[in-house]
Amino acid sequence: MPKKPTKPSKASPKRVVQKATKEAPAKSKTSSYTAKDIQVLEGLEPVRKRPGMYIGSTGIEGLHHLVWEVVDNGIDEAMAGHATMVEVILHKDGKVTVIDDGRGIPIEKHPQTKKSTLETVMTTLHAGGKFGGAGYKVSGGLHGVGVSVVNALSDWARVEVTRDGKVYAQEYSRGKAKGPVKAIGAGKGSGTKVSFHADPEIFEDGEAFDWKTILDHLKQQAYLTKGVKVKATDERTGESQLFYFEGGVQAYVQDLNKNKTPLFEMPFYVDKEKNGVRVEIALQYTEDFTEILQAFANNIHNPEGGTHVIGFRTALTRTLNNYGKKAGLVKDAKEALTGDDVREGLTVVISVKLADPQFEGQTKAKLGNSEVRTAVESIFNDYFSNFLEEHPTEARRIVNKTMLAAKARLAARAARDTVIRKGALEGMTLPGKLADCSSRDPSKSELFIVEGDSAGGSAKSGRDREFQAILPLRGKILNVERARLDKMLSNNEIKALIIALGTGIADQFDAGRIRYHRVIIMTDADVDGAHIRTLMLTFFYRYMRDIIDRGYLYIAQPPLYQVKFGKETRWAYSDTEKDKYIEELSSVKKTKKETTKEAAEVSAEEGEEEETVVVSRKPSIQRYKGLGEMNPNQLWDTTMDPANRILHKVTVEDAVRADEIFSTLMGDEVAPRKRFIQTNAKQVQNLDI
Repeated sequence: MPKKPTKPSKASPKRVVQKATKEAPAKSKTSSYTAKDIQVLEGLEPVRKRPGMYIGSTGIEGLHHLVWEVVDNGIDEAMAGHATMVEVILHKDGKVTVIDDGRGIPIEKHPQTKKSTLETVMTTLHAGGKFGGAGYKVSGGLHGVGVSVVNALSDWARVEVTRDGKVYAQEYSRGKAKGPVKAIGAGKGSGTKVSFHADPEIFEDGEAFDWKTILDHLKQQAYLTKGVKVKATDERTGESQLFYFEGGVQAYVQDLNKNKTPLFEMPFYVDKEKNGVRVEIALQYTEDFTEILQAFANNIHNPEGGTHVIGFRTALTRTLNNYGKKAGLVKDAKEALTGDDVREGLTVVISVKLADPQFEGQTKAKLGNSEVRTAVESIFNDYFSNFLEEHPTEARRIVNKTMLAAKARLAARAARDTVIRKGALEGMTLPGKLADCSSRDPSKSELFIVEGDSAGGSAKSGRDREFQAILPLRGKILNVERARLDKMLSNNEIKALIIALGTGIADQFDAGRIRYHRVIIMTDADVDGAHIRTLMLTFFYRYMRDIIDRGYLYIAQPPLYQVKFGKETRWAYSDTEKDKYIEELSSVKKTKKETTKEAAEVSAEEGEEEETVVVSRKPSIQRYKGLGEMNPNQLWDTTMDPANRILHKVTVEDAVRADEIFSTLMGDEVAPRKRFIQTNAKQVQNLDI
């Protein structure tokens, strides 16, 4: 066996109803949006020096963030009642164009900068109509820095503005105007057209725009801005998509639940305003056991929630308890529903719009306005109470489901306590089947979750005991997508995993107590192995999501083939690699002296230079379906050695998409799963049946 390092090197990982009240739209006259509405705060140069401060990163996420910032300007015009359409075009040359039919950026001279207002907006940080002027009542984006940041990080940009019967244009390079604003012709209506090319000096791949990512974001914005058409065109492939949702977030909830079984057909919906805060909420319960909650403030996604989420959850628990008591379903305080009970199987979208949103952190992950909590709590309490009274059948289904969740919660608490007590009796809370590592430093330790005792035996013999722990699991674990927590905790394999990780579960879960900063799922390279891996991923996503978010969860990639001739061995992780290694080992160049004795004698007598010939040979190929087929040395060399192995880090870039996939693959509905398999079957490689 090769010498093993005492400390692991970090392997580079390779690559989830009330009727709406319509506000009267503001007057859509361009005269209501003029130079005096634009305030200037500071210059532009810091953006190129520290782009990450403004767009998060210079990778693929930051690249797409440029598109979002320009789109936000069009959406802001739509929210203000001045635009009905936003369009995004991906060009073949890597440029992007965003068009809206709003009022158009003002072009007259700005009183502070003495330049065109258009140039001021495009070349000055914090210059926009969103800083207390009359330009916008509510807005998203980066509060006016968006389009100037995009300009600063583009090696080329061009803006065309249509207003007052003319079309004006100006071009820029890396945030600086290449010339003055010019009138280039006559134009009908009004609007803004922004085109840009991401600067290759800033971005790793400034043309790698992903069509699916663009579509998902635009679709979400269309849901949140009902009645507005949002169009996307990809000239690289010829694809085009138009989104238009009159139902707003109510249609969004229906889309989120399209692969689930709802308890009632039409989602509850309310759209009201109170004290300057517009509240739009839609919800629907399903037969699932997990919650989907999407929260937005001024169309900005708040993954960490905030005051609007607190207000909603407080009102939801209170309203269902009050109705349950009145209907005789909740008889005493002991049966009172908790927040966890009422959130089981809930799908809800909360969208608030307000004049001065206060976010916690640069990423705007959490809303902090206290007045929003009061507005959401009051509006939702009133209208959801009316909904329950007016829809007794739906109300009874909801309360019955939440009461079943309450019973399961009590059963799960007893089961969880049993798991904890059992772990304590076994010493250091560790299960007997776990072969633990010597290190007690989580940052240096890793846990391999291995399929089966045979592979577990090889892994235990081949590992580096200093930092590698092995937990073999027998058979397929429970599909937690179809089971509540109480049933899940009765599964011995899941109990062993929870104890080994040391994080606890449910309301006692704390990822900070994890014993290993690399948790590696290592299964066979066959259909059963893929199924077990999916079951494991479902468990971590549904019950230990924070482990994924912290970057602790990985998938090991064992080799598919061994290609060997004599003492020469190659390990292939794909069919392409296998074919490459077969070609390498199948033909070698040898001298005549090596191939025939006679040729060697002739060459020696005549003093000729030795010629080479190609000799064909046939290497042996072994297909590995199971980890147990490898001996400990081979398993270490190919799959466990930090210097050689391939690990895939598990990430959740889109929680909604991830939830949809898990619901489709692991849920009760057969039809969506069948469609998914039929759609994606052609992309599958190395399928063994």
